[in-house]
Amino acid sequence: MAGVEQRKVDGDEAGMRLDRWFKLHFPGLGFGQLQKLLRSGQIRLDGGRAKSDTRVEPGQMVRIPPLPVDEKTKGGPVSARAVRSSPDHELLSQMLIYEDPKVFVFNKPAGLAVQGGSGLTRHVDKMLEAWRNKKGEKPRLVHRLDRETSGVLVVARTRGAAQALTGAFRERTTKKTYWAVVKGVPKKREDKISTWLVKQATPDGDRMRVAKHGEPDSDHAVSFYRILEQAGQDLSWLEMEPYTGRTHQLRVHAAHIGHPILGDPKYFEADQNWSFPGGMQNRLHLHARRIVIPNPAGGTIDVTAPLPPHMVQTFNLIGFDEANGASD
Repeated sequence: MAGVEQRKVDGDEAGMRLDRWFKLHFPGLGFGQLQKLLRSGQIRLDGGRAKSDTRVEPGQMVRIPPLPVDEKTKGGPVSARAVRSSPDHELLSQMLIYEDPKVFVFNKPAGLAVQGGSGLTRHVDKMLEAWRNKKGEKPRLVHRLDRETSGVLVVARTRGAAQALTGAFRERTTKKTYWAVVKGVPKKREDKISTWLVKQATPDGDRMRVAKHGEPDSDHAVSFYRILEQAGQDLSWLEMEPYTGRTHQLRVHAAHIGHPILGDPKYFEADQNWSFPGGMQNRLHLHARRIVIPNPAGGTIDVTAPLPPHMVQTFNLIGFDEANGASD
């Protein structure tokens, strides 16, 4: 049991309740024990008494009396050797395409879910347990990708970074660019798609459909696209940007204009004369190619994710040139 300690509140702990702060640093300290120490004034914040719901601010000093538990007696990270050798750690390392002290960016493979659901045993959120930091903090998801959509996935390394990144997505100060291969060729080389979307239960699970303006529970969705290349009148390679971030938005919008994304199990409906091109994999041809987002540490993060193998195969078969998708 150590003596009295003065601990400075970190920048990423801004606004955290004092009881949560203790739970983070001393998970073995019981709620009753903490309350007793607060009531007796043994725990102080900048020299003054504090309550469990007091919000801490960066730079404040917390007086920590001798405690009946060691720091991180439980709930902390497993040994570095065990973590490094775990399959989840290995896969995350293979997916990593950018990192700094605040942010990880992964190139998520198609077929890997971001969050858990019925029957899912492996997903990114669970895998991130393997990358807890020395404080025991698990990296935090700040946005989502559909399970079958590959590409750029931004993850916050700290609580403060998560707040900043979530705010950037909410305030639309991010720019997300997707690549898609779709059936047919849109009449306009580039256009804006604006609809209302609503969730609908079906025997095959929930799906989104275009709704009428003002329909209950519907949300406005806006996307932009431009044609990068086309293969005759059969297929097009589109660059797509979602202005809003609705569920399945790009997939529904592509189908809405009559050019569904290849391999989409929910929204691709073809006439009887259409067959999936030979040599291509019947998988969703939608890839989160690039993201530009304010960095919580300052400046801008600008990351591009390589195409997944099944889309590389399609590009090679059709003769699409990735260089034609380069943008400033």
